[in-house]
Amino acid sequence: MVKINENFLKLQDNYLFSTISKKVQDYQRKNPDKEIIRLGIGDVTCPLPQACIKAMNKAILELSTKEGFKGYGPEQGYDFLREKIVSFDYAKYGVNLDKDEVFVSDGAKCDTGNIQELFDISNKIAITDPVYPVYLDSNVMAGRAGQYNSLTGKYENVVYMPVTSSNNFVPDLLNEKVDLIYLCFPNNPTGTVLTKKQLSEWVNYARKNNSIILFDAAYEAFITEDNVPHSIYEIEGAKDVAIEFRSFSKTAGFTGIRCAYTIVPKELKVNGVSLNKLWHRRQCTKFNGVSYVTQRAAEAIYSEEGQKQIRKNINYYQENARIISDGLKAAGFEIYGGINSPYIWLKINGNMTSWEFFDELLEKVNIVGTPGSGFGPNGEGYFRLTAFGSREDTIKAIDRIKKWKEKRIV
Repeated sequence: MVKINENFLKLQDNYLFSTISKKVQDYQRKNPDKEIIRLGIGDVTCPLPQACIKAMNKAILELSTKEGFKGYGPEQGYDFLREKIVSFDYAKYGVNLDKDEVFVSDGAKCDTGNIQELFDISNKIAITDPVYPVYLDSNVMAGRAGQYNSLTGKYENVVYMPVTSSNNFVPDLLNEKVDLIYLCFPNNPTGTVLTKKQLSEWVNYARKNNSIILFDAAYEAFITEDNVPHSIYEIEGAKDVAIEFRSFSKTAGFTGIRCAYTIVPKELKVNGVSLNKLWHRRQCTKFNGVSYVTQRAAEAIYSEEGQKQIRKNINYYQENARIISDGLKAAGFEIYGGINSPYIWLKINGNMTSWEFFDELLEKVNIVGTPGSGFGPNGEGYFRLTAFGSREDTIKAIDRIKKWKEKRIV
């Protein structure tokens, strides 16, 4: 008799963003004349940089010739891109890496979900709360999270680390030993960061307790403050205890063509076993690699022309974040993030739940955001807006919110 993986049945409801999409579709079907502004899902709106377009066109022409044709590529990524990542993304911060510590992939979401395959299901995990859902859900699917408690909104085998205004969105060091620690900074969803000193404390904890930090740095390009590390490997000893994930999705607009990478240092070992070798073996077996055309586009990001173009797009989103932050403050909301991140974390006034706030914002103001409770129990009472919309929509959305707020007390 066929049996399913019953751990999937322990997942709560639908995936957060699928639920949001369905709610918006249902509302639009009933109200086709309403103009909906989407500031919920973190998808970009600026087109691909021209440097990337040129590189993709050139790569396609290469593939049209016998001499330039490429078949199966290396699962870990082409050397031309891995070398650029090492020299541009890390060397400038004093971090020395070898190219075979870089694994090019089709998305940080995939890698942060798949990385848990390297670890036994008995390993205990710790996540920040609120948190990007993939970290938790992938461990639930694997059977590592245990049973769900509907009263607390938590899984029994997971250690939840609150990140709220009460601790300045900095997770407190644990008094117990855990094996795997998921950290995302600049943080999704709160938009907040850790300083080098604060991140150093977590590296020291991991070294002391033989733990592994799974560090999601997908938003590092949005960092503006000097005391905020762009990579966990800026911290001494981090290569012994950390895996880092990066993405081109937000920095270069690759949400539609998909490209990212994961760093697994050679120094990182568990009981003498190299995680670099394990991840290499896993990728060779279960991943086909990123297309040649896409990797040539990613390589073009590191050209002088490409750097200027992606910086222009990042500045555009950062200005959107400023507009949202200033507008919400003027409307009387308490907000966080938006300085080193494209996300603004809004505190909901009054007694409304985050889903009630979502519904009212959608129905009364025709704006889509993301309810904080979708990111975990401690996300209740908060709401996420993104700066990835167009400038026109961003300004229009804030104007609508201000007018709405003037008419009622939220």
